[in-house]
Amino acid sequence: MRLDLVPRAQRSAILAALSPALAFAAAILIGGITVAALGVSPAAAFVTYFVAPLSESWSLQEVALKAAPLALIATGLAFCYRASLWNIGAEGQFVVGGLAGGWVAVATHGTEGATFWVLPAMLLAGTLAGLAYAMIPAILKVQLGVSEILTSLMLVYVAELLLDYMARGPLRDPAGYNFPQSVAFDEAARLPALMAGESLHAGVLIAVLAVVLATVVLARTLFGFEVRVVGESPRAARFAGFSDARLTLAAFAISGAAAGLAGIGEVAGRLGQLQPTISPGYGFTAIIVAFLGRLSPPGILAASLVIALTTIGGEGAQVDLKLPLDLTRAFQGLLLGLVLGADILARFHVRLVPGGAR
Repeated sequence: MRLDLVPRAQRSAILAALSPALAFAAAILIGGITVAALGVSPAAAFVTYFVAPLSESWSLQEVALKAAPLALIATGLAFCYRASLWNIGAEGQFVVGGLAGGWVAVATHGTEGATFWVLPAMLLAGTLAGLAYAMIPAILKVQLGVSEILTSLMLVYVAELLLDYMARGPLRDPAGYNFPQSVAFDEAARLPALMAGESLHAGVLIAVLAVVLATVVLARTLFGFEVRVVGESPRAARFAGFSDARLTLAAFAISGAAAGLAGIGEVAGRLGQLQPTISPGYGFTAIIVAFLGRLSPPGILAASLVIALTTIGGEGAQVDLKLPLDLTRAFQGLLLGLVLGADILARFHVRLVPGGAR
């Protein structure tokens, strides 16, 4: 006996809309059983994970601040994944963007008159650095046929080691008591706060703007149509005259630029200086966010908020309920698997076929 997937004659719009909610409910149920097996009340865990982060102003801001880079990176990645291109190196592009923009801040530190132009220069440098770094696997794929999965992933470690070297060496604060970090950025080199005395900064608005712009591009432009056609039917795209090489370069450029912008946004926002590590894994987590959001910018924005919520809740559960932080990562992976599975069941019937039958 074997299981076959048979396409549904007509996909139910209601089932398609409800499948993410059903997958989320199933993930909570499985998570509750797991938590109970660890000797913790599922109700207490639910409150800590999903209610407590929404009950305080500071935690709401933390959710938004964690969701912003995830949404920005995942939105860029959606252009690649929709075109069946696999940029796995957004983490490296994030790091390079933060390093390049941070270098501008360090180089202009304490300079008189370096006010209004410093932050735009940092954002531009970070964006261009992420774009240029993403071009390496793109060009290798186009020119030599090298797998973009391997090259983009390996370049992550190059970027992380470069940042570590720069933070401990050339860009280290000479008056910092030998700590591996740069000088604290000038106020002109920091993203402005959205509310006085609060941690929420303009990077959140940049992420929302990127989501809106990507939605328009994918839905209303010829380039967005090209991305969809190449991803869904490469042969038809060739007949239509669309260039695989040009689209590969363009999609990687967009995803790298978005990751680089997110990197300098993190450095100029929350951190305010360069450190040996500037990312808790945003580039890799954004891959989960992209697919949780079904590669749709509005869906990605919602998914980034869910992942940020569970991350903040997981940190609280680690402190209050003594639950391991790895449980949060396992829940996020489980949620992704269930959402993808629900999407498959929304499009296909499952049929049991006797062994040997065709």
